[in-house]
Amino acid sequence: MTIIPSGSFDPAKTPGLFKLVFPSVMLPMFMAVSDSTIVASALPAMAASLGDVERVSWVVVAYLVAATIAAPVYGYLGDVFGRRRLMFFALALFMGASVLCALAPSVLWLAAARVLQGFGGGGLMSLSQALIGEVVPPRQRGHYQSYLATVATVSAVFGPVAGGFLTEHLGWKSIFLINLPLGLVACGLMFRIPHRAGVRHEQWSFDTPGLFYFVSFIAPVLIAMEQLRRFDPSTAPQAIALFALAALALVLLLRRERVAAAPLLPLGLLAQPVIWRANGLAVCHGATLTALVAFLPIYLRVTHGLSASQMGLLLVPISIGIGVGSIITGRLVTRTGRTMIFPSWGLSGATVCLLIFALFGAAMTLTQVMVVLTAGSLFMGTVMAVVQVTVQSAAGRKALGTAAGSVQFSRTVGAAFGTALLGSILFATLAFADPDAPAMFGKLVDTGAAAFAVLSPARQTAITEAIAFAFRLAFVILPLFTGIGVLLALTNPSRRI
Repeated sequence: MTIIPSGSFDPAKTPGLFKLVFPSVMLPMFMAVSDSTIVASALPAMAASLGDVERVSWVVVAYLVAATIAAPVYGYLGDVFGRRRLMFFALALFMGASVLCALAPSVLWLAAARVLQGFGGGGLMSLSQALIGEVVPPRQRGHYQSYLATVATVSAVFGPVAGGFLTEHLGWKSIFLINLPLGLVACGLMFRIPHRAGVRHEQWSFDTPGLFYFVSFIAPVLIAMEQLRRFDPSTAPQAIALFALAALALVLLLRRERVAAAPLLPLGLLAQPVIWRANGLAVCHGATLTALVAFLPIYLRVTHGLSASQMGLLLVPISIGIGVGSIITGRLVTRTGRTMIFPSWGLSGATVCLLIFALFGAAMTLTQVMVVLTAGSLFMGTVMAVVQVTVQSAAGRKALGTAAGSVQFSRTVGAAFGTALLGSILFATLAFADPDAPAMFGKLVDTGAAAFAVLSPARQTAITEAIAFAFRLAFVILPLFTGIGVLLALTNPSRRI
């Protein structure tokens, strides 16, 4: 293994730059993103083994909250102490927390260990993005970011499939223990990246109050969104209280960051039109793609009676479409230097595809649905590589970590918001359309079309129409998100790098 001294490393002249950089940042990104979804298939087995089924969803929420908080913090610290050094720390924390997850004797223990794992995973995601910006010249970043965006998307879809396989054959603990050999390989690959010192001023001090207010803002918001996603009316007062707490924390956070000597969230940077519009694109992309991937399997199960394995296979064309779109976009950015023109056209195409699916999906065959959604995913692949390149170019080297962390943070918040909103609309519409529809909906998810056997033909028709209407209304928000993304791309001042 060759370690290139930082002083002699010239990214533009070093042969085999792709082989040097990409494997080193790909594996940490793969581990972090797949671990955010891999537990989904294992939740029933965890509940059966540990009990406390009503709290098992915290295994997912805990990781999401912690990773969202960690992403900008690692970006901030990476700018100060050096990104490769922070990557080793994040990998060690992620692997150690994975062992604690596998040893968990209870759901509460497991949720606490997932918080630690999320603190590591958030660093893996944001530091991977920032390391590309540090090592790769600006004009070539689109090429690399497109591959990394592909890895992130494929990892998110791969997670539930791998989780189901490992749980079935090796038990649910194996989904955490697999991180140990992967983490060791990632550490070995990370030594290939040259070390670069951070930019640390003598008077620098960590923004502890800013971090406290930031956690107090993010954690209540994501927890409240999770409660809204389940649409349990009894949790409405708690959700309202959590949103109120988050609003207060946000006010205090903004006040603190305006006066802090070394702010955790540099508001001056984030206020730049280039950066906040690009981050807005990340929010829209995360909301659209995550909500679609989260609810499409349920839709296919209820409307077409597909099995779990069939649903998993049908997600593959979507992930391939994202990957192909990302790779093509990255090559075009590198070749032409143009940036925002690609998501402008791409999200316009995605809006058309998603609108067709939302309005006419109930009358389409399964093949037609997958053709439309695969085309839409191809268009969706034009976004994230451009967002990262644009934000990193505008931020400059001294704030690369902060910029990359802000993008990861924006995408994660968008994912949580989009999933919560779509779920709330779906279940609220079901309850409004037919009081019996929510209960029958749950039975259809569990047993498929056999749940209709106890209903008369008239009731079957009524329930079917209520479910189709609810999905139509819920899926309409997806082209709404992408439409907002089109406006953000068209109005972004950055057009070239």
